[in-house]
Amino acid sequence: MIDDIPIGAALNRSLGSLTAPGEAVEAELNRLIERRSRQKDPEEENALWQASVRQYNARREAELKAEWCEHHEGQAARLRVVLEELIADYEQQAERYRDQPKGAA
Repeated sequence: MIDDIPIGAALNRSLGSLTAPGEAVEAELNRLIERRSRQKDPEEENALWQASVRQYNARREAELKAEWCEHHEGQAARLRVVLEELIADYEQQAERYRDQPKGAA
């Protein structure tokens, strides 16, 4: 019985058909290509991210400029009130001393 099996017979077993290994490789390549096509393009993602950063920075810079403008306008208004009060006080003091005779203190 053992003598009936030719040498190397185990190496001749069929895998279904002669084209099966090639078809399996082709199917695997197709799956790989489909999977990669579903992934987002890194270059496109990077470009979108950079555009998003530029928009954020521009918006933030505009907000900061508006806040600084508001701060300086408010500070100018506050200082104007204080300085006008100081000027009025000094003018009042000067008027008081102007009416005094010389040598009187």
